[in-house]
Amino acid sequence: MIQDSWGRVRHELLKTIGQNNFTTWIEPLTLAEFDDGIARFLAPTKFMRDWVSRNYAEQIRQHLNNSGLEVERVEFHVSEARPVQAAPSARRSAPRAVSAAPAQDTLPGAPLDPRFTFDTFVVGKPNALAHAAARRVAEGAPVSFNPLFLYGGVGLGKTHLMHAITQELRARFPEKKVIYLSAEQFMYRFIQALREREIIAFKELFRGVDVLMVDDLQFIAGKDSTQEEFFHTFNALVDQNRQIVISADRSPGEIKGLEERIKSRLQCGLVVDLHPTDYELRLGILQQKAEMQRGHYPGVKLLPGVLEFLAHRITTNVRVLDGALTRLFAFASLVGRDITLDLTQDCLSDVLRASDRKVSIEEIQRKVAEHYNIRLSDMVGPKRQRTVARPRQVAMYLAKTLTTRSLPEIGRRFGGRDHTTIMHGIRKIEELKATDGQLSDDLDLLRRSLEG
Repeated sequence: MIQDSWGRVRHELLKTIGQNNFTTWIEPLTLAEFDDGIARFLAPTKFMRDWVSRNYAEQIRQHLNNSGLEVERVEFHVSEARPVQAAPSARRSAPRAVSAAPAQDTLPGAPLDPRFTFDTFVVGKPNALAHAAARRVAEGAPVSFNPLFLYGGVGLGKTHLMHAITQELRARFPEKKVIYLSAEQFMYRFIQALREREIIAFKELFRGVDVLMVDDLQFIAGKDSTQEEFFHTFNALVDQNRQIVISADRSPGEIKGLEERIKSRLQCGLVVDLHPTDYELRLGILQQKAEMQRGHYPGVKLLPGVLEFLAHRITTNVRVLDGALTRLFAFASLVGRDITLDLTQDCLSDVLRASDRKVSIEEIQRKVAEHYNIRLSDMVGPKRQRTVARPRQVAMYLAKTLTTRSLPEIGRRFGGRDHTTIMHGIRKIEELKATDGQLSDDLDLLRRSLEG
């Protein structure tokens, strides 16, 4: 009975957590015994034991109960330890423990989201370079850049690309040792290795991989011992021509508390910024996600204009867009209505309010003046020198893209200029940012500063 129950539970977990998470965390487990309401499992490593206990214990317990067992608690032990002895009655009634050979069982990293693949990543101008670089790494052939460093704000696709690279590499090259984890998990494993005097095993694990993927590197800033170990791991892998991919919320040079030697090594690779989404990219993302939602809610009709409205109004990040669309389809299904603009505004009123741009024109003028080292009064003054006129046009452009003010309103804030002058300045910046890399970088930096 226990073998049959665990087999059914494994099947249910595979459906609920996805193939990659199942392969990484559930497949390596062995159900050692069930006695007195306690189900005891064996895991191949301490790290896996701790991770599964924190993240899957309750799911496993509930599924076991649903399968017909009365489980009050689940426990996890390391298989190298002395086996847990079953009670005599349990040994008589329980069949041989269920076991399975884990895939890459010595490399447990963070769970992967099966939805985050290259096929589901919507490519647009703001993320095209990051996508191309990630694709190149995932092909498995030697690349001219190491490491690949992806950075950008929340919800712009960094983690999606990290998961996509990992899953593509594991699918193409199952023999390769590929590990993906967050910088926080790297630190946790390092501290655990120090505490349990397993630092040699730790070094062998991380310096023996073919590809190392580390998410949210900014987490280890200021943590000296972890940075020291990361630096040596980084050097060892690069010296062996092993690929490293890293993500963070800002560029290496902007991460405060990160050692200069680490910044220097990171900047030797390819550093790619995932820019904030533009309207076209947001609309493309919404169109893709709407198709997915139609599969869940086939009876819900999405009327024209709704996606365009959301792409205009919700400009924060992809996660907010995804959550808004999910809520919208669920709400329409529950109330039995089509998704119209009116229903969208009612259902998402709080999201739309939170997404309203709150940057003021005065704040934009101040930030731009500081960035270009000009006087604030020159923003509204008559000077036409290039050193003043170009920053003024930058401020006009940001005022149009980051606020809901009309062109005449913006003109009044810039010394009473006509709206055609404002329009000319905006168009000039739009033309230049496509060819002037420095101007494009300035705009991104100012936008992040204003929206942060």
